[in-house]
Amino acid sequence: MNSWKNETSKRRDKLGIIAEILEIAKEGTLKTQIMYKANLSFAQLNDYLKFMLKTSLLSKFASNKKEVYESTEKGIDFLQRHFELTELLKENENGKNGVKIPPQNLLKKT
Repeated sequence: MNSWKNETSKRRDKLGIIAEILEIAKEGTLKTQIMYKANLSFAQLNDYLKFMLKTSLLSKFASNKKEVYESTEKGIDFLQRHFELTELLKENENGKNGVKIPPQNLLKKT
């Protein structure tokens, strides 16, 4: 089978996890909620949050003495572009426009 994503694989890529966190944090949410909804360990979550705060995809603010994380405008833009690319790849994977996606192992940098 020639596909982008192995249907039997449960692994998510980093960009997909970032998009999932941004979706969860659209309206603002607590760190623990992100961790549970995105199914991440505490260590993984901290790494992603650190990166996303540094790159301004997320913002953090205090509300009722709790830290709230919210997707920024840049984060929402990332989320929209990620969705568009995912949809484009799904279309191409299904053979629309006569374009075939090469197997993932051919796309990896060596």
